[in-house]
Parts: sequence; structure tokens; C-alpha cells
Amino acid sequence: MTKRVFTVSQINAYIKRMFSSDYMLSKIAMKGELSNVKYHSSGHIYFSLKDESSSIACVMFAGDRREGLTFRMENGQSVIVSGRISLYERDGTYQLYARTVELAGSGVLYAEFERLKQKLYEEGLFDHEIKKEIPAYPKKVGIVTAPTGAAVQDIMQIAKRRNPYVQLYLYPAKVQGEGASRSIAKGIRVLDQMELDTIIIGRGGGSMEDLWAFNEEIVARAIFEAKTPIISGTGHETDTTIADYAADLRAPTPSAACELAIPDIYAVIDKLNNYERRLSLYMNDKIRRQKERIGSYAKSFQYLHPENRLLDYKMTHGRLHERLLTSMDRKLEAYRHEFMLKAQRLHDLSPYHRLVGGYGYVTKEEKPLLSISQVETADRIRIQLSDGSMTAVVEETREEQHGEDEISDRRCL
Repeated sequence: MTKRVFTVSQINAYIKRMFSSDYMLSKIAMKGELSNVKYHSSGHIYFSLKDESSSIACVMFAGDRREGLTFRMENGQSVIVSGRISLYERDGTYQLYARTVELAGSGVLYAEFERLKQKLYEEGLFDHEIKKEIPAYPKKVGIVTAPTGAAVQDIMQIAKRRNPYVQLYLYPAKVQGEGASRSIAKGIRVLDQMELDTIIIGRGGGSMEDLWAFNEEIVARAIFEAKTPIISGTGHETDTTIADYAADLRAPTPSAACELAIPDIYAVIDKLNNYERRLSLYMNDKIRRQKERIGSYAKSFQYLHPENRLLDYKMTHGRLHERLLTSMDRKLEAYRHEFMLKAQRLHDLSPYHRLVGGYGYVTKEEKPLLSISQVETADRIRIQLSDGSMTAVVEETREEQHGEDEISDRRCL
């Protein structure tokens, strides 16, 4: 038997016909909370409608907005959406095609919430510049919440675990129902007069109606006027109240508010011990490096001591003295050798040196005789020999005849 095979488009078209033929789905109203709201440039609005466990995709076309929508849709609003459920064939997903959207009971509260929030914002009650700093190490902490319930028990247990030395002061306030906002505001004012370090206000989670006491103007103004820093921890992490905006610090839950208000003393002690160890290591290392530095200075001072410097100078002086003497001896020896050479040359050129070979040096009236023509008979002359001198009287002169060349030369002169 051959089984029949369908295309995706055929199946999607078939399912869409099933949706269209169901009378209940063609005209239905659903209540839920808005999320993922997107206003498209075409005028269509895409959003999701969710409750505690499920969600459904929705779209409202521009043509239906003119009569079916009287407010601006925003995430978190509780609404009632009327329309039809059908399949979007292209993606194979079903969605609610909305014709009208109106605020539900909590939707009205949400609109009031937005109105009051805008009013107080414009008055400056939410300005960050006026927020008070939460003390880092409080001694006395006040709590404004219901005397029974999980919130106060959680706060007490967490406070005892984190720092049992912190004194807690509880103002048993009504946190839900008629008169709750006045009770909360009174609790803030009473604790504010007790000169506490920090005040925690809050309660456990619930619907917007359950948390509405913390959205009242009287509570916001009590927070604003308080001199004591206030931490607001209302509902679950996703819940936000007017009190959260007005408080000096917002915590996602009452337990988280306690953790922000009261430091973990044991973690602080561990941190201090760690700081002590690090400081000790740092100081020991600093001392060691300073000792090494002082040791290097001591060596430098020892080297630079005048006695050591004097010894160095003496050694340097001795080496220079030896070099000077050696240089002087070398210079003196060179000069002595040069002197002997010049003395020998001078001696060789001296007239007395020529007298050694039997020659004599003849002078007349202390003038050397260069020619026989300078003397006459009976003149007194002095004859210098190598070993002495004598005086003689000329008895006879005789002129010697030289060779022709010499005679010729004399005549030329």
C-alpha cells in the first residue's frame, strides 16, 4: 500500500482551515500581561500575551488600532485582548490577531503607576544627586514590614548569619490592603527618629495589587523626607515599585536588601586578615630591600672613607713618583748621551786638540798670527803648545814658496 505524502504548505493550509472552522477560536478574548511590545513603522503592533506559565504571539494591524486601542501599549501592562486565533502559514506558527486591546484591572493600576511615577520624577524625588549613601558598617538597622511572613524571617536569619552584632529594630507595618500605605509611611517616620544607620522597607512577592501599598504617593514622600538612608526590597526581582525609585538603594528582594544593608562581618574579617598578611609580606620585603640598600651604602661609604681614599692616593702617588723618576732618568741619560756627543764634537773642533800632534798656536799681542808678514825681527810672540805656552823673540823671518797653483790662487785673492 502506497502511503500518501504531503507538502509542508498543504499541512499548514489544512491546519489553518481547522483554526478558521473553530467558532471559539474565531472570536475569543484573552487576559494576560504584555511583553515584547514593538510598534512597527507600518503601523502594526507586534507583542506577546503571557501569564505565569505560557505565552502567545499577537499582532494588531494598523486598521484595527483606530477603534480597538485607546492607550499606548507597554510591557508589563495587564490587558484583555479580543480577536481571532489563526495560523501564519509561512512560518507554521499560530498567533492571536487582535481586534481590540483594553486594560484589565491591573492594567488600570499600571496606568496609575506610570502617572504617579512621572509626577514624582518631575518633582525630583528620584534624582540620583539626593540619594543618601548607605553606611558600610551599620550598628542599628530598622525594618518596616509585616511582623509575620517570610520576608521578616529571611531578613532576621540573614542578618544573624552575616553580622550577629547588628541590632535590628522592627516596625510591624501593614503591607497589603486598606491603610497599608499609611502604616508603611508611619513606620518610616518612627524609625527615622530613632537615629538608626539604615532602614529596610519591603515585603515578599505578589501581584501588582498586592504590592500597591508601595506604589502610593504617601510612601514615596515619607522615603524622600527621611534623613536615614533607606533600602527598598519589594517583591521579586522583576517587580518594581514607586518605593524602589524613591529609595536611596533598590534591592531585588527583601533578602537582598538585608545583604546590602548588613555586610558579612566574617568576610570583612577575612579581608582584614588578608590585608594584614599582604601588609606583613610587603613590609618584610620593604625592610629586606632597605637592608640591602643600606648594605650597599655601607660598602660605598667604606670605599669612600677618607683613609681608604688616602691609601688610594698614596698608591697612585707612588706609581706616579716611580714613573716620574724613571722618566727623569731616561731623559737625563738621553741628555747626558747627547752632551757627550756634542762635547766630543766640540773637542774635535777645538784648536788645542790639534796641538797634540806637535802643532803650536802662535799669537802676537793676543792676536793669532795668520801670516809671516804680521811679524818683524825682534817682535815678541807667544807660542801655545798642548801642554803649555812660551814667549819667544823673532830673530829672523823667511817666507816659504808654495806650488804654482797656490801662488796663482794667492795672486787671485
